[in-house]
Amino acid sequence: MGETNTYDRRTAKTRKAIVDALADLLYEKELHKVTVKEITEKADINRGTFYKHFLDVYDLYDKAEQDVLVDLGMLVLQLEEIPADKFFTHLIDFIDDNRAIFRMMFSPNSTNNLRDRFNRCLEGSLRQIEAEKKDAALSDIKLRYQTNYRSRGCVAIIALWVRGDFAEPKDFIIKTISELDANTEKFISKSI
Repeated sequence: MGETNTYDRRTAKTRKAIVDALADLLYEKELHKVTVKEITEKADINRGTFYKHFLDVYDLYDKAEQDVLVDLGMLVLQLEEIPADKFFTHLIDFIDDNRAIFRMMFSPNSTNNLRDRFNRCLEGSLRQIEAEKKDAALSDIKLRYQTNYRSRGCVAIIALWVRGDFAEPKDFIIKTISELDANTEKFISKSI
């Protein structure tokens, strides 16, 4: 039993090193220019180890994207159960714990697919919450535009923080995003 836990931790650590290496490289160059050799050198592993986990660079990117979307989806689902300020604390902590993947997400060399899916996930949760509060249909066009605006504002703040290399303290980002989101939510609540 102890060997399995050691193996699982080692596997997870290796996969994280590979994903972090890709994320760092995507901050420097476009995905199609990244090579397995560069990833293995940056992650300090051999090619065989890379191929044990991934088929190629694109498979690595797809799996990294899928993993972070699952984690983000689970986190965004909590928005329905906890106050916004606590949600944003969890979200910013998650981003801070996964800096490399978020650098990749907001890199100018990213495919933007991950960022768009993150935004849609957040927007969908916000729309669901507002629709339930106001007994409105999810398809309500005004609600759709308002929650899109709200989610994109949150993502814009996160993007600015990440692109600024996490220069501002987490508490400042949490407070800023919570205040702006609360004001936006109040505006939306009044106008629906």
